[in-house]
Amino acid sequence: MKQRLAQWFSHIKRWLQSLSFRTGVTVLALCVPCYILSFAQMALPISATAKGVLRFILFGAAKTFQYGGSPSWALRVTGA
Repeated sequence: MKQRLAQWFSHIKRWLQSLSFRTGVTVLALCVPCYILSFAQMALPISATAKGVLRFILFGAAKTFQYGGSPSWALRVTGA
């Protein structure tokens, strides 16, 4: 069991090392605006419910980009 887990971590490490710097920049470029907007919406003069919905959507999008990596359309746009 330990050996299988070690192999899995080794496989993940090799895959992460194979990603380019450009992929990291693309992910960062997608995450940062979503994080900024998810907190900036608090300054808007709208209801608390609307603010909560916006925060849920924008923060969720940022986390999706962060943990999901670059979507294929973003890589096509950047030419990666």
